[in-house]
Formats: sequence, structure tokens, C-alpha cells
Amino acid sequence: MPREFEIREEIALDATPEQVWDAIATGPGIDSWFMGRNEVEPREGGTARMALPGYTQESTVTAWEPGSRFALRSDVNPDGTFMAFEYLIEGREGGSTVLRYVHSGILGDDWEAEYDALRKGDRMYLENLARYLKHFPGRTSTYDMFVPGPQVADPERAWAAFKGALGLTGTVAEGDPTRLTVDGLPPEEGVVEFARQPAFLGVRTSDGLYTLIHGYQDTVVVEHHSFSDEADPERTERAWQSWLDRSFA
Repeated sequence: MPREFEIREEIALDATPEQVWDAIATGPGIDSWFMGRNEVEPREGGTARMALPGYTQESTVTAWEPGSRFALRSDVNPDGTFMAFEYLIEGREGGSTVLRYVHSGILGDDWEAEYDALRKGDRMYLENLARYLKHFPGRTSTYDMFVPGPQVADPERAWAAFKGALGLTGTVAEGDPTRLTVDGLPPEEGVVEFARQPAFLGVRTSDGLYTLIHGYQDTVVVEHHSFSDEADPERTERAWQSWLDRSFA
């Protein structure tokens, strides 16, 4: 049966409150670290929209206090489920910011698995936000890729494939150098930004952020946010889809 939930997170960000606001409350900003393509009507009562392949979620902006507080709530589904998000921004000395985040709502019959995936995923995306603001300030992504793969019941198998694509061995830690080698794409040097085995692995290259995820219902997903004007979306997506098909055949 449906069940209420709440997830609370807090993260220190190497960015000003104004930079954080632009990243969490504008379409191009959200695109640069979160999933899908996003649009935000800049006012309380406005519409926010997130589009993924085959799926679009619409929400209503419930709080619009630039530089301070941003909140939205999704439409209620026929089964009564919905999600709400609140971001509280607090500036600190030296131009840094603390972001407090609350994710709440009602989940469906599979609420335990959904809650576990949301709890892990929320932290992952906040980590992605932190890396975006630190390494690509003042820029927005030119191309955002979200490629879902198959369901892989063995999380260690997924993790091994992630490491293989990035040239990693042994225990993976933040700061480890990577070398991305996916057929159809040029090799690319990078560095591990965060690793939560076996759920997700985040990597930064000179002009982008990659996230490899073993998520809800054991689905493997590859995300990429490119900040390069030379990005080739069709080629990149085709190469990663081929990698998913080969790695988990």
C-alpha cells in the first residue's frame, strides 16, 4: 500500500548562493547535473517540467525565493503517489554555501525498493551538483545524455563493468585517475569524483561529468553532462548504448 516518506540531506558547496540558485532553479542549471531535460517557470505557482526518454513529469513551483528557497511538488498520480522537493540555501563566509534538501511525498506498493533507490540517488545527484559547481562554474551543459540499460541482478557484475570501462582496478576511491575506453569514442582521461560501490560511480573529465548507476529495479544507467561545444550527441549515445548491450548481453 502507499506510504509517506521523507529524505533529508545537507551538503557544503564551493559556490555562492547566486550560483547555487542558478543551478537548482533554472532549466539549463538543472540540466547540468540532474537527469533529463528541465524547464522551470520562474515564479511561485509556475510549472516545472522534467523530460526523460518516454516519460515527462510536471510539477508546480510551491516556493520561489531567489537565492534562498526553492520548492516544487509533482502532480498527484491516480494511485495517490507524488513527490515534493525543497531546497534551502544558506550563504557562508568566503563565498561558499550550505544547501539543505528535503525530498518527501508518497510512494507506491514497491515503496521499500523505491525509497532505497531515492535515498541513494538523492545523495548521488547532490554530489554531482557539488562537482558541477566546483569544476564548471558559470557554464551550462551543451549536451545531456541519459541512457538506461538492462536490469542486472548482480550488482558486483555491474560494478566490474563500470571499472572496466574506466580503466580502474582494485578498490575505487575519490581521486583515482581514469581512462575512459568505450568503442566508438576517443579515449578520455579523467578522475573519480565519488564512488559508492556498487550503486554509482562519478567521473569528471576535462569537459564533462559521467555517472554510471546501478539503480532502481537493478537497472543500469549511464549519464553524461558535456560542457564542450564539440560534443557529438548521436555518436556518444550510440557508443554507450552499444557498450551496455555488449557488457550485459
